[in-house]
Amino acid sequence: MTQASYALALLALAAIGAQAQVPSTPIWQVHQMPDKDGVYYAGPEVTAPKLLKTVYVPYPSASAKETQGMTALAMVIDAKGLPQNIQTLHTNGDAFDQASIAAVQQSTFAPGMLAGKPVPVWIDVRVVFHADRSRTTPQMLIAERDLPAPAESQFEDRHHNPLSYTPPVPIHTVDADFTDPFVKHPLVTVVTVTVLVGVDGLPKDVHVRRGLGFGLDQKAVAAVMHYRFLPATRKGKPVEDRCDVTVNFAKF
Repeated sequence: MTQASYALALLALAAIGAQAQVPSTPIWQVHQMPDKDGVYYAGPEVTAPKLLKTVYVPYPSASAKETQGMTALAMVIDAKGLPQNIQTLHTNGDAFDQASIAAVQQSTFAPGMLAGKPVPVWIDVRVVFHADRSRTTPQMLIAERDLPAPAESQFEDRHHNPLSYTPPVPIHTVDADFTDPFVKHPLVTVVTVTVLVGVDGLPKDVHVRRGLGFGLDQKAVAAVMHYRFLPATRKGKPVEDRCDVTVNFAKF
């Protein structure tokens, strides 16, 4: 969540504390805003881009042991549907990464939309390379997103007075990621953590409450550190407090 959109959320929260006097005017309004570079995340108002057409990714020369792995990329699909600002999140070696990027650049995307107009949106793309050199293509994922704002009723009583206490509420989440798509993982693919949320809505401390092992718990903690929250409130004022979060893992 961008600082601009988060500031808007806090202004709405402050409005509850001030008890706006016009009942017909919604006092809990949070709209998606772009980041400092003008790029959005998919969410309740911004649709995700769509991968319309792609190509097979060629395998560079390598042994089977060196072949198997994954390249993960982050990028912006701009308002014209073109991939921009491509970044490598997980490398499988330079040759495989470059082959993946070239395939993405040859792919066709439909841009994300906001209020009927195309806008630039962040996405992730994974390319999984197999030891048997079977065909592979770029796979688009939305692993980071904005969430809908909570209903006004979650913060006020029926007389429109602030509730004595409200817990932190996530408004921007990030999926944790498997580091190796070939490792067999348990059937349960969620981790429960407890997170201390500051008055600014930023995570300050994260501990695993119910983990999976296999190195996945650390991935879950790292993901939650990128969450953004509406902070807990007492009598309408933001306060620091803990909450439990269930962390999902990105699917391949």
